[in-house]
Amino acid sequence: MTTNVFEMRDKLRKWREENCRNSEQIVDVGEELISEHASKLGDDIWIIYEQVMIAALDCSRDDLALTCLQELEKQFSDSHRVKRLSGMRLEALERYDEANKDYDAILQDDPTNTAARKRKISILKAQGKSAEAIRELNEYLEQFVGDQEAWHELSELYINEHDYGKAAFCLEELMMTNPHNHLYCEQYAEVKYTQGGLENLELSRKYFAQALRLNNRNMRALFGLYMSASHIAASPKVSAKVKKDNMKYAAWAATQINRAYKYTDTLKGHIVHLEGHAEAAMKQYPLPVFDSGWLVAGPRRTNAP
Repeated sequence: MTTNVFEMRDKLRKWREENCRNSEQIVDVGEELISEHASKLGDDIWIIYEQVMIAALDCSRDDLALTCLQELEKQFSDSHRVKRLSGMRLEALERYDEANKDYDAILQDDPTNTAARKRKISILKAQGKSAEAIRELNEYLEQFVGDQEAWHELSELYINEHDYGKAAFCLEELMMTNPHNHLYCEQYAEVKYTQGGLENLELSRKYFAQALRLNNRNMRALFGLYMSASHIAASPKVSAKVKKDNMKYAAWAATQINRAYKYTDTLKGHIVHLEGHAEAAMKQYPLPVFDSGWLVAGPRRTNAP
């Protein structure tokens, strides 16, 4: 039993170190630990309470979150970190005014507390007050210009407002601080693609290519390279050489995409087998046929990773 306790503790520690947001698993493991084995965990229990509480908020388990918070408040009654957790619970309950009071109290004691300022911005975002969130985030970045998460969040807010020029500026800041991050290059290329125009398309193609150079398995960048190069090649404003070069880039990207999605021989066999059954069924029970059109769209930002 003791070994199992330590295994669960180590599992939670690993998830913390890897910054995994697998909240349901954390709740499953953590709830058992804190309810049955808290006395065996020593000082590790406090960080586990915090970890489990945040996961419980993700899973709408306010009962578990409140249990963890109460234990932390008993041990660290004057802690800004615990007060922030209290505010996060109030946010989850949509009691935003009370949460803001907690964050204001933290900032009154410590005006440089970045976590509390970010939570206040997150409340504005949750309330749909995008313009105010953008203003607050800009003021925050004037003081903490090196905060990459804040720059990325600001770019997302600008994209939601369709202000692509300012979103591109935020992503340029990110690429300056971390030029080897392929996702920043890809996102910048997507913004430029969305802006449109020949100059932006050429810049988009270059940054999709750079994202691929940094990570050759980035499929969004590969599709982006294909789409941007295809659009440039189809433009009547480009020279014959530019058209030829971009047709070459698009053909290369298409080849790589086909190769990435190539089926194995076994899978092909299963598909042929299923198609045979489907064809026989269609002959026996014919269905009406509808014309369908495919809309080919460029890379588009989504909430997916």
